[in-house]
Amino acid sequence: MAKYVILKHYRGAPAGVNDVPMDQWSERDVADHMKYMEDFADRLRESGEFVDSLAMSAEGTFVRFDGVGNPPLTDSAALDAKDLVAGWMIIDVASHARAVELAAELSAEPGKDGEPIHEWLELRPVLG
Repeated sequence: MAKYVILKHYRGAPAGVNDVPMDQWSERDVADHMKYMEDFADRLRESGEFVDSLAMSAEGTFVRFDGVGNPPLTDSAALDAKDLVAGWMIIDVASHARAVELAAELSAEPGKDGEPIHEWLELRPVLG
């Protein structure tokens, strides 16, 4: 078994087919999207392939150490183009091919008007 992280991005990835921001979806569209994600995770729990998942806000701050005695540095408008992770799911699967299969299925979650998003998801193996 090998662990992979499926990363969803607010921006930084190529645009999906149904690339309408969630704040422009109906309440029903959002509910259907969330249900799809929950049902997908439940199926993977049943198969033993689910490890963990998390959805995250579009708000974010980069922080870095700036030397002893200095306050931490945080990002600024100069870093506006940063990639924002919308969420992730960790899976534990038998092969890379299975990880690709699951990521592709997750990419078809419904978006605006119930149409599949066909969003680009980043699939990354977990080290160790």
